[in-house]
Amino acid sequence: MSLTQFGIDDGPHNMDGLRIFARDGTDQVEAFVSRKVMDVWAEAVEHRGGRQSLYRDQYNALGKLNLAAIERIVSAKYQRGAAFNRQHPFIEVLFSDITESGEALDLSELVRDALPPAFRRLT
Repeated sequence: MSLTQFGIDDGPHNMDGLRIFARDGTDQVEAFVSRKVMDVWAEAVEHRGGRQSLYRDQYNALGKLNLAAIERIVSAKYQRGAAFNRQHPFIEVLFSDITESGEALDLSELVRDALPPAFRRLT
């Protein structure tokens, strides 16, 4: 039950988050990190105070930059088997999975567009 050949799906799809494909032998395995989970993970690193959701090109770029960390998180959850993954072999990565893993997100290449003043959160 070892996953290999990880890749980020940056093609068109209608899932709101990071879609990852891997292989377990000849079987394809799909993993998913929702945009909300990616937002929380990025916010935990940024400590910026204001919340700004990631766009598809941003979370796909973060996924590619952090693929090794995501591979370890997905592999650990996959290896726990169907008893821990209701949709096995589909793996949904939750923020609790990220927290348990202790993996850090590299935001060094994240470019945030400035929000218009009307969209800034008032504190």
